[in-house]
Amino acid sequence: MAGAAGVGVFMLLAVGCGGAATPGKASPGPSEAVRPAKPLPLKSAPRQASWTDSDDAVHQLRLTPTRLARGADSDLRHVQLDDDLKGQVPYYLTFSYTNTGKGTVDRPDPARNFSVNGADGQAAQQVSLFQSNPMATSSGVPPECRGGSKDTLAPGDSTADCVIFMLPKGAQPATVSYKDDDSGTLLWQVGGAKGGASGGVLPVGKPADGVTADSSRRSVALRITPKGVRTGSLADLSRFDLDADKKKLVPYYVTMQYRNTGSHDLLPSMNNGVMLRSAGGQEAKKLILIDIGGPGVSQCPESVPHEMVKPGATVTECSTHLMEKGDPPVAVVFQGEGEGRSVTWRAKPEGGE
Repeated sequence: MAGAAGVGVFMLLAVGCGGAATPGKASPGPSEAVRPAKPLPLKSAPRQASWTDSDDAVHQLRLTPTRLARGADSDLRHVQLDDDLKGQVPYYLTFSYTNTGKGTVDRPDPARNFSVNGADGQAAQQVSLFQSNPMATSSGVPPECRGGSKDTLAPGDSTADCVIFMLPKGAQPATVSYKDDDSGTLLWQVGGAKGGASGGVLPVGKPADGVTADSSRRSVALRITPKGVRTGSLADLSRFDLDADKKKLVPYYVTMQYRNTGSHDLLPSMNNGVMLRSAGGQEAKKLILIDIGGPGVSQCPESVPHEMVKPGATVTECSTHLMEKGDPPVAVVFQGEGEGRSVTWRAKPEGGE
């Protein structure tokens, strides 16, 4: 299971504010007249969690996301952004945390474990800014996220921090999440996110066109229909040798129907391009299970029928995906090959242990 895409801090360069600095004379800083950020409804209940430092020591914290606000792309006009982030919208997450352990915590940094996630389970890109012009008279960091947290937290002490996340225009945050090894994924709901087909996310079960590639790497068109996402049980996988970490997860079975609308034969292996996204921004690709000549997972047949898919023919495939307890899937993604593009549907898991 892959981690959330926005979990790693991406370093941005705060460029010289107001032009090149003259030695001995500070260049003027940027205007502070920025558009006020718009707060979003956020269920900000405190949650107990853990944070692991660089020495692999685990510290107990009580976390409370206190505010999530939508900024404007003009907030970062003095920041040199990578091309893939230009035109995206900044969101400012403010959170507080308390040291609930028995020892002092040095240089705590739980911010990197937070994520802001869209309704399609896509994690926003977390960014961190640093100032490149020491002569500038004003910080390039937006006012929403200035200040800083304490460097040391004694038992019972609290502090606060702010993190900037970038989401594409049209996307809306649906959850704030925190990922750690002990507590799993913690979720806080964000109000105001629209469901349905907004933001390029198709409704549950709606047929859509996609593209895959045949064994000669030629593009082949598909008509894809999601047939369902079912919650399984680890007992279903008892024949397989799963490692300890995988035994803590929940299996989900994704059934998809593919019609070959192209002009070349296909192997029934389109489910290799299927992925689940969770409410907490986690991504889970198809679980590879070694079962040469065996019956596989009876609850999730690999392909029916199990033969070449000729032009005009249809095949139904099922794939197994492992996700954390308490962090259910919200979207199914088909990642096309060749000239294909990704197609995303909302997921509504059925069943359960």
